[in-house]
Amino acid sequence: MRFFRPLTALAATVALVLPGCAPAPRAATPVAIAPAAREMFVVAANPLAAEAGMAVLRRGGSAVDAAIAVQAMLTLVEPQSSGMGGGAFMTYFDGASGDVRVYDGREVAPAGATPSMFMGADGKPIGFRQAVVSGRATGVPGAVAMLATAHRAHGKLEWSTLFGDAQHTARDGFVVTPRLGRFLTGSYPQLQAPDAQRYFTQNGGRMAAVGDRLKNPEYADFLVRLAAQGPDALYKGQTAARIVQKTRAAPLEGTMTLADLAAYKPVEREALCAPWAGYRACVPPPPSSGVGMLMLLKLLERTDIARRGPTDPQAWYLFEEASRVMFADRDRYVGDPAFARVPVQGMLDPAYLDRRAALIGDRAGPPPRFGMPAGAPMVGADSTAEPAGTTHFIVGDASGNVVSMTSTVESIFGTGRMVDGFFLNNQLTDFSFSPTEADGAPAANAVAPAKRPRSSMTPMILVDADGRFAGAIGSAGGNAILPYVGKSLVGAVMWGLPMQDALALPNLVARGSSMSGEVSKFAPGVIEGLAARGVTLRPGQGEDSGVHAVIVRDGRIDGGYDPRREGRVLVEPAR
Repeated sequence: MRFFRPLTALAATVALVLPGCAPAPRAATPVAIAPAAREMFVVAANPLAAEAGMAVLRRGGSAVDAAIAVQAMLTLVEPQSSGMGGGAFMTYFDGASGDVRVYDGREVAPAGATPSMFMGADGKPIGFRQAVVSGRATGVPGAVAMLATAHRAHGKLEWSTLFGDAQHTARDGFVVTPRLGRFLTGSYPQLQAPDAQRYFTQNGGRMAAVGDRLKNPEYADFLVRLAAQGPDALYKGQTAARIVQKTRAAPLEGTMTLADLAAYKPVEREALCAPWAGYRACVPPPPSSGVGMLMLLKLLERTDIARRGPTDPQAWYLFEEASRVMFADRDRYVGDPAFARVPVQGMLDPAYLDRRAALIGDRAGPPPRFGMPAGAPMVGADSTAEPAGTTHFIVGDASGNVVSMTSTVESIFGTGRMVDGFFLNNQLTDFSFSPTEADGAPAANAVAPAKRPRSSMTPMILVDADGRFAGAIGSAGGNAILPYVGKSLVGAVMWGLPMQDALALPNLVARGSSMSGEVSKFAPGVIEGLAARGVTLRPGQGEDSGVHAVIVRDGRIDGGYDPRREGRVLVEPAR
């Protein structure tokens, strides 16, 4: 088994363009693409989760089999980020056919949800801290149903055999890690919820701390039933009844019913793919923000950022301005395609991208306005706040199948309400709290019954010119997922950095008038150079990114985990 640690040497690069796709002006020079490696690999935010996935692969399991084991363990050991009570997007590469599919396990609003359910009696949106712990914040969970659907199509091992490691760890206990311990000392309102207090104060009445052993027998019991009954263990019966009871409790009780849970259906979608830097980059379509991710990459491809590097202030300026242009369109147009017309093709049209890239001048100005791509509807802008309670993991099996999956309970510890040992999501706060904007235009991301809220989760698969797997990447981070992933791809692909070094690059998040980042981590002169170009970064965003990625270099897997988390990259020869 190989464990990856930071590397320093730059990878060699060579030009490659997809057949029939002319390169954009000043296009990136991509990393050399070698024949796809046949190695098994798991990248996850916690070593126990990575080990659980690799154990399944060693037994001959598929990438989807291992992903189920990873998610089961992450629910336990990284409860602040994802869980069985949340939702997820999976981008799946089929090693035999080269096809890329998306499994959408995004939560949905209950049938009783209303556009004004986050509006107060004064006609104004309620505060986020009030909404996040409310009963109406929880959407119908989608992760379990989505994993079951993917398993029916791509599983090799029996569903019932995939939960053993998580079950035993829940019953025996796990050691609280520094990252979880840090969140347990935070001022999150979820930690004041009775369920969270009860779970995290097992040690003599004090809050659990780093090094304590935390047991979760209720979750172990749930996993026994989930293994035996399949997804019905969550969507029907006693667990479903407890979810309904929990979400319909004050404050701000919700409207979820047993019928809402029983009716949940994940959606299998065509992946949204576009040529970029010699690859075919494939992401989930709306309600994911994959179109925004591709737009950011295509805008950067129209600059000379590839000829620069991480110590050049101009490179970071170009990244900052391209991010602001992308967010102006993403925030305006992306929502659930079953409820809003999203101009995906218009946003990725080369001529439109040329016009949007031309907005990047020599100095930052006021926030760019949204554009008018072909097919754009008349909708209002949206400024939904997406907290960073999310995780991303990647699994590749011996047959060349790959899962790139981003999973979430939305905010840190979801709503703070628990059922059967797992936290319930607060995903419905990803909707626009106001159904209309000041000008009266309807918000594309307004609440509606059975609607999926917009998501920034963009699990990506890279495919080479011959249709072979070439890489995978994704991140946690709410709205900041897009620049987190974009920065990492610029580093690994455009600048040729080893993947671990690319993920360690400082984060910069620019959306509208907000510009923030890891100020102390930039190379000398970068912050001053940005200031000279009208960009003043404030500290405070970037420390909780969770980018995990692999790329194929010279026939081998080059993997990386975000050093801001506690991840692990495991690679073993295919069996």
